[in-house]
Amino acid sequence: MNAPLPDVPEVRVVGLPQLTSGFDLVERLDLAMHLKVHGPLDPMTGERLAELAESVSLRGRGGAGFPFGKKLRAVAKASIRRGVRPVVVINGSEGEPACRKDTVLLNRTPHLILDGALLAAEALGARTLVVAVTRNSTEMSVRSALAERGLSDRRGQHLRARVVRTPERMVSGEASAVIRAVNGGPALPPGRRERAAESGVAGAPTLLSNAETYAQLAVAARLGPRRYGHTGLADEPGTVLLTVSGAVARPMVVEVPTGVPLRYVLQLAGAPPLPQGVLTGGYHGNWIDSTALHDAVVSRASLAAVGGALGAGAVLPIGPETCPIGESLRIANWLAAETAGQCGPCKLGLPAAAGGLSDVLNGGGPAALEALREVTQAVKGRGACKHPDGSARFLSSTLSAFTDDLAAHVLDGGCGRETLGVLPLPSPGYEDLEESIPSGEKLAVDWTLCQGHGLCADIVPELIRLGPDGYPALADASVPVHLRGRAQRAVRRCPALALRIEQAPAERPALPSARRRALGSARD
Repeated sequence: MNAPLPDVPEVRVVGLPQLTSGFDLVERLDLAMHLKVHGPLDPMTGERLAELAESVSLRGRGGAGFPFGKKLRAVAKASIRRGVRPVVVINGSEGEPACRKDTVLLNRTPHLILDGALLAAEALGARTLVVAVTRNSTEMSVRSALAERGLSDRRGQHLRARVVRTPERMVSGEASAVIRAVNGGPALPPGRRERAAESGVAGAPTLLSNAETYAQLAVAARLGPRRYGHTGLADEPGTVLLTVSGAVARPMVVEVPTGVPLRYVLQLAGAPPLPQGVLTGGYHGNWIDSTALHDAVVSRASLAAVGGALGAGAVLPIGPETCPIGESLRIANWLAAETAGQCGPCKLGLPAAAGGLSDVLNGGGPAALEALREVTQAVKGRGACKHPDGSARFLSSTLSAFTDDLAAHVLDGGCGRETLGVLPLPSPGYEDLEESIPSGEKLAVDWTLCQGHGLCADIVPELIRLGPDGYPALADASVPVHLRGRAQRAVRRCPALALRIEQAPAERPALPSARRRALGSARD
């Protein structure tokens, strides 16, 4: 298995640097070096700042891609209407194992991010700035940067600034989870949809954007829309930060102008010449195949046109020697473990989907594939946050992108390749992600005793559904480890004593043991 990405991997640039200016001179730009490299920055009115953001088509770089100018105007409007000073939040929470671009910016050029955030704060009349971070290195860098500017959380200052630490989890970087953490609660989505522009930190209108977004704003403010537009595509000007990992010789963060062929970026990182697939946008993103890769350029529109996604800027190729279904299962298990546990689609649906993919991988046949499609579809659009939707998108993309491998597992019992674990996952606690591997046991029904009570389907719906006749229909696959307890409870609760657990047939394909060997090597 690939080692987890370091906090600050190698940084490369295609063309002239903008966000990464000065990286060739020092490891970290303190305030004095920052001003030497980038120069001073003049304040702007709110209207001018919004017009600037709109003229350079600045969108959020955290994944959702919401237009920054529109968000800025919404916060200003709410603030004026309510007579409340707004709050500005830098979302530097980066809990996805495949993403490091914001961590690189916060560690190496924190003042560029602060420039953009302070520009927005001054334009809006904000008196509070909050920086949310996930790692020790980013927290230390940001605290040093605030101190260099004389900013703190002491009363009586023109602008109070503070750092809030959030857990390194997928759901903790979601906007509502960050606001909840800033307000003193757990860094989890609150389960209700509220617009931060209306009511965010302490109930005030809140401008919350990703760290790279503020850095891009600072670059655009210095260059102006005309010079900023000279780089990249006309409809998506400027540069993009990408985290490239997976099956590459050199994991890296790369700054690249929009419009550069994606295959060139992968070549720069030492990816296979013909990758089996490329995961774009991170673990809430989409897979594209080699054909789509040939046509794709680095831009939101181009990636969407070939079925990919820019998302959080993570790009992960896999080579032809690994099993793509097994690689996707590792990520599905991690996504299931990242649930906030606050709603059914996330708490129950994601583990069920990961278990379903495990069934498909390990010989469950067409019935397992159909069950996986059903549970994935059921998760969509029903969660308290975007984590279930993003995870379902990843799973659906896996099923669409690797049809040949899927057919090999469904019809022939396997593709013949082990899972090498090339997609990065955090090493601490990885053993907890084994929960969807098969237990080697199956549910079985004694039809001479079954009376169709249906209690078993209520207890473990991931494995048992009621058919049209009201009698149970069992998944033709091994019981996943994470459902073993509920399967045993279903057996105990059966009024007719018709349900039992038995060992799976020995003649099943030997992929489960290969899967366990891959997981075992991943822990070593």
